[in-house]
Amino acid sequence: MSNHEHTASIKAYVIGFILSIILTIIPLVLVLNHMLAKSVLLPVILIAAVLQFVIQLFFFMHIRDGEGPRYNVMALVLGLIFVVTIVVGAIWIMSFNSVVQ
Repeated sequence: MSNHEHTASIKAYVIGFILSIILTIIPLVLVLNHMLAKSVLLPVILIAAVLQFVIQLFFFMHIRDGEGPRYNVMALVLGLIFVVTIVVGAIWIMSFNSVVQ
């Protein structure tokens, strides 16, 4: 690893870290200061979480690096499909349990 590559790597880590901190502080400030209505606050928190996830993938897990086959990307997509299926299914089941008869 050359000095230039090392400097670029450190720069990427610092940028990712700063973006992660910002995307953590924004929802925290919004919640603690009651700056938004609950109906608006939840989507803002979810958007910040998704952006944080993308930043973690690209800046720290190096999802875009590599010359070979994209097995790690395919595994990630499959994992996301499983997670979304489980979360949506759980919410769907819980919504039927909350209905008073």
